[in-house]
Amino acid sequence: MPKVTIASSPLAPGVAPVRIQYRDAGSGSPVVFLHGGWGYEIYPFDRQIEALAPSHRLVIPDRTGYGGSGRLESQAVDFHQRAAGETLAVLDALGLEQPVLWGHSDGAVIALLAGLAQPARVAGLIVEAAHLFRSKPASRGFFETMMTNPDGLGDRVTSVLARDHGERWRDVIRMNGAAWLAIEQARATAGDDLYGGRLGTLRVPTLIVHGAKDPRTEPGELEALRAALPRARVALIAAGGHSPHSERLAADETTAAAEGFLAGIARGIGTAP
Repeated sequence: MPKVTIASSPLAPGVAPVRIQYRDAGSGSPVVFLHGGWGYEIYPFDRQIEALAPSHRLVIPDRTGYGGSGRLESQAVDFHQRAAGETLAVLDALGLEQPVLWGHSDGAVIALLAGLAQPARVAGLIVEAAHLFRSKPASRGFFETMMTNPDGLGDRVTSVLARDHGERWRDVIRMNGAAWLAIEQARATAGDDLYGGRLGTLRVPTLIVHGAKDPRTEPGELEALRAALPRARVALIAAGGHSPHSERLAADETTAAAEGFLAGIARGIGTAP
């Protein structure tokens, strides 16, 4: 797979230059897929590549610390913000003008932060399984398992992670679990969100894609996200879990929702929240 060079990355301070591996398919207006905290292969974008490649260039970078990109020893508590900075640098290095960012899970947080930082740089955002709350008590045990016993995630999961990240896969999972636990500990108040209360200022057309059965969503979290982005389109996928785009019963509905949103962006009728 190709790599692109950026001068530096906020994810890896002191490292220069930084080389980012990416997947590249199709042609047309660009869509950049930002993977979640476990990397790309565990929740692949294959169905969307097949559907969208005839009309869109699909670019899928491995963030620093994942896949074929550079290693990290740990993720800082503000790693989402740092990754947004890296993402914008990758867009510049690849010459991608006003792409739509499709972020999944951690990638959705990164997409929203990139849209807040440089709204003119992107044409739209698709945020799938997005997180809002810094405190995730229903997922605390899950994050602790990630940090202390990644092999406990099961043979199927760990084999995919090993294929994506090689022998360092356990370190990848440990650092992400530790980062999420640190995010909760670092909050100033119980109601703190991942965007410093700024999400309502977002001025980028946005589609919220969310699985109705997502186990990583806290009670009231989706409702709070919708309230913060009252003009965003919402595709609530009834059969969807944490990754509707890659789940057999949810992928087609997810792709159709994205295709409708992308068509609206192309016609210049996207709704900015």
